[in-house]
Amino acid sequence: MNVDTPPVCNYEGSDYQQSFWEKGGRAYEDAVEAIALRRLLPKGGARMLELGAGAGRNTHRYEGYEQIVLLDYSTTQLQQARERLGDSPKYKYIAADIYHLPFVSGLFDGATMIRTLHHMADARAALDQVRSVLQTGAIFILEYANKRNLKSILRYTFHRQAWNPFSPEPIEFADLNFDFHPLTVRAWLGLSKFAIQRTLTVSHFRVGFLKKIVPLKLLVWMDQVLQLTGEWWQLSPSIFLRTKAIGDTPAAQAGQFFKCPSCGAPLEDTPPQLVCSQCGLRFPVANGIYDFRLSEKQS
Repeated sequence: MNVDTPPVCNYEGSDYQQSFWEKGGRAYEDAVEAIALRRLLPKGGARMLELGAGAGRNTHRYEGYEQIVLLDYSTTQLQQARERLGDSPKYKYIAADIYHLPFVSGLFDGATMIRTLHHMADARAALDQVRSVLQTGAIFILEYANKRNLKSILRYTFHRQAWNPFSPEPIEFADLNFDFHPLTVRAWLGLSKFAIQRTLTVSHFRVGFLKKIVPLKLLVWMDQVLQLTGEWWQLSPSIFLRTKAIGDTPAAQAGQFFKCPSCGAPLEDTPPQLVCSQCGLRFPVANGIYDFRLSEKQS
C-alpha cells in the first residue's frame, strides 16, 4: 500500500520526557508555557484533541474538558502518557500521523498543538487536517517556533548565521526541525479557516547562562509580563496563538468518532481491532493505544 505522507518525526523508543523536560533544565520553559496555556484556554469544553501529546506533559492543563484525546506518532510516548494518566474514560490514546487523522469531521470543540508544528515538513497540510476535525467555533491553540526571533536577527546582523530571519519561507535548521515566520503562519491559518484571536510571545529568556544566574521565579515573572507584547511584535523563540475555527462545520453526530485514515469511511470502535468495511484495513488496539499509523501498514 502506498501512502502519500510527508516524512514524520518519530520519538519511538525515546525518553524525551525524562531527558529533555525532567532532567534537561527546562523548568523555566515548562512554567512559562503553562502560563500561556492558562491565558488562552477556554474554561472547559466537551472534547479536546491534543496533537503531539507525547508523554502527556500538558494534558493535566486541559482538565476543563470532559474528554481528552492524546495523539502522537510514537506508541512509546503514548504508553508513558497512559502510565502517567491512567485508563480513565476521560482519555483516549491514539497513534497516528497528523496528515491522516482518524476522526470524523466536527468531532472536537478544542485542540492544541504545542511544540509540534516545528516537526511538520508540510505545516500547511497539517493545519488543514486539524481544521477538518474541528467543529465551527472550536478553539485551536497553536505554538510554533519563531524564525524571526531576536537571537536569530542578531546572529544574522553580525554574520553569524547564513539564513535570513526576515524571509517568509520555513528554515529547516536540523532534520525535521523547522522555524517559521510569523506572517507565514498567520497566512496559513487564514487559508485553513482559522481566525486568530490572541497572540502571546513566550520563552523570551531561553538562554542557558540566564537560566543559571537568574532565579527561576524572576525569569518566569518577567516572561509572564512580556508575553502580553505578542499583539505588537513577535521576537521570542516561541509564539502561542489562540485561534477559532471558522466556516461551516457542524458538530459530529452522536456515536460518530473514528474514520479510516486511508479511505475516510466510518469505523466502529471495536477493540482489540477496528476494521474498515470499505477498504479492509485493520487497526489494532493494544495496551489501551489505538494504532492508526498508515506507514506501519506499507509493504
